[in-house]
Formats: sequence, C-alpha cells, structure tokens
Amino acid sequence: MPENVFTVEQRDALQEIANMAMGEAATRLAGLINSFIQLSVPHVSVVRVDEATQILREMTGIDESVTAVRQGFRSDINGEAIVICRSSGVGHLCALVNEPSIHSAPETVSETELIFDVANVLTGACVSRILDKLDRTPVFSPPSLLGKEIALDDVFQAHGVAWQIALLLEVNFTLEDQTFRAHLVILMDEKSICRLCDALNALLCSL
Repeated sequence: MPENVFTVEQRDALQEIANMAMGEAATRLAGLINSFIQLSVPHVSVVRVDEATQILREMTGIDESVTAVRQGFRSDINGEAIVICRSSGVGHLCALVNEPSIHSAPETVSETELIFDVANVLTGACVSRILDKLDRTPVFSPPSLLGKEIALDDVFQAHGVAWQIALLLEVNFTLEDQTFRAHLVILMDEKSICRLCDALNALLCSL
C-alpha cells in the first residue's frame, strides 16, 4: 500500500472529522476530571507497524514508562484504539481526581479504574463520532490493559498487531498545567483503510 494513500481532499475531510470528534472527547474528559483540557491537532499517517513505535515517539516525545489501554472496534471499518499515558501522569491525575473537593462521597478512584474511565471516554467519543460521520455504527470490544509502567516499545508488542501496514491517527489531550497527557492512537488495517477511503469519497460526493 503506498504512503500517499489519501488524496488531499480525503485527508482534509478526515482531519476535519477527527477535529470535531476530538473536541467532543475533550469536553467529556474535562467533565470526568473537572479540569480544563487542551487538545492537539490530530496527526494522520500511513505507516508500517514495525515503524509505529518510533513515529509515535517522535510525535509524543515520550521517553519514560507508560500505561496503555486498548479497545477494538468493528463495523465494515475495523480497528484498534490505544490510549497511552505517561505512568507518572496517571498518578498525578489520580491524586487530582481524589481530592476531597472533587467528590462529595469519600470513595476514591484507583489508577487502574481512572485510566479505564479516561480510555472509555476518549475512545467512545472519538471513534463513534468519526464513524458516525461516515454513516457507520461501531461495535466495541471490552477495553483491556496492555500494561502499567511499560516501555513505549512494548505497547505494540503487547498489543500483538496482526497486520503490517496501518493508519496511525494520533491526538493528545493535556491538563492545563501539563502534568497529565493522554495520547489516543487509532490503528486500522489495510482493508479498513481502503474502506475508509471509499467512505470519505461517499461523504465528499454528498456535500
């Protein structure tokens, strides 16, 4: 599959859809943790999976241990959403969420519970919104923990990606004080990339 798999029009349309989806996800995440969220412009690349870690490292600047959660989705466009956070940031966010002023009840939230909540919010809002704009309704598999305090290089090894070429769509969500940043990575295989191109063409023709 060639690197320039999208036309300029297809890439622009996907970028615009992703921007809308990320905005909705940021709003939901801000409500979950009661803090203002900044979000980046989505990065879209078609990559070889064995290059994905290095490309992601260059995008994110991550050089420390991470905590990662994956969740699969399917329609006729299938893929995986992976939420990656610096492990130190998860601890900070957990402390913030568990401040007495945040909850009226005395119950506290564990780091594992919190990262699953964050992943559910980001994956649900982003993937559902993107596919909804393309007239698809995704079915999600249950989220699973890829690992806590693991190296970024281990994320894709633990994930066990079965394909060789993938669409890599990355965006990051950051607390205003920069102490927590979540990276949402959406991966699609070759067949789903082709179907995504067809769906984008249909959307562009309908405008």
